[in-house]
Amino acid sequence: MTKVEFITMAPTSGDSEYVGNQTSNKGAQTWSGVGVDSDREPSVEYITKVAQAAEKAGFSTLLLPIGGSCVDSLVAASHLTAHTKTLNYLIAVRPGSTAPTQLAKQYSSVNYWSNNRVFVNVVTGGAPKELENDGDFLSHTDRYKRTREYIEILKRLFNGETFDYNGEFYTLKGANLPLPVKNAPPIFFGGSSPIAKEVATDVADVYMLWGETLETTKQELDSVVKLAKEKNRDLSYSVSFQVVLGETEEAAFENANKIISQVDPEVLEAKHANTVSNGAVGVSRLHQLMLESKDNNFVIAPNIWAGLTQVLSGNSIALVGTPQQVAERIVEFVDLGFDKVLLRGFPHLEVIEEIGEKVIPLVHEILAKREEQLV
Repeated sequence: MTKVEFITMAPTSGDSEYVGNQTSNKGAQTWSGVGVDSDREPSVEYITKVAQAAEKAGFSTLLLPIGGSCVDSLVAASHLTAHTKTLNYLIAVRPGSTAPTQLAKQYSSVNYWSNNRVFVNVVTGGAPKELENDGDFLSHTDRYKRTREYIEILKRLFNGETFDYNGEFYTLKGANLPLPVKNAPPIFFGGSSPIAKEVATDVADVYMLWGETLETTKQELDSVVKLAKEKNRDLSYSVSFQVVLGETEEAAFENANKIISQVDPEVLEAKHANTVSNGAVGVSRLHQLMLESKDNNFVIAPNIWAGLTQVLSGNSIALVGTPQQVAERIVEFVDLGFDKVLLRGFPHLEVIEEIGEKVIPLVHEILAKREEQLV
């Protein structure tokens, strides 16, 4: 039977029903480094509500991002695990910010207290300014080389080894975890450049992709699947989308346009400059899709919209439509080979509740009916 797992994200840098309105922006930034209005601060009360809503809505995992003004992912996880029962937490970490041995020790404590409900998302890059703020001045290629070593070290520590390590970026002697990890967590990882795909297929367990059109997403997925098979590795695959719903397709697009109705021109310029300076392959590809679809109200395929990409980097392509339409689009991506789907939106709390009520059950229903017809 086809199974799909749903993931969402906590707005740990702030939340709003609009994006790109610099006038009312209190200084918060998204994890991708582009301004988003924060009329809802990432207070402990609000993020706890988001986590509890995600658990109730049928999401298996909550991504806790890194970057900008995000609340620290490990700190957030240590609190949230005590206020939920079954929800898993995917903590995003950057190799340039925390040594692998230190991260592993912190992780093992949170994972122990949460009864193995914490996973790790290793994020290689980010906005250049953010990386520089952390003292990370490595080139793109060297960052991925370091990431490979970082993940190798984490895995050996999580597997309970005591070992020496002599790499280009890390040298360890007698490395081990004083508090063992019962079950080694899967390592989530993403990146669209050739070296990113090499690292992913060498050492990662879950490869994360930002959703695009069905055709372009398939091309990206197929390239990684092929590379993994050549290395006799079997990865899990996740695809990410924003979601905007409406009772009709027209109403859904009205809701989508409302989100960007207060965009400030300076924010658009900043996003463009950030994309150029970032140089990330995936970010640049989404930005190009947005530019090419501008005359078509940013619609790049049926129910797939790039309007948010004007302001957001990273996970910015949205599924827009009725719950039935969005569920059908999700199933199409599941059919490509994705067993995990990350869905989020603005404002996060209401969108998470709406997806749980109206979309997730439909996806499971469509898949179940199809399985019944095959019997």
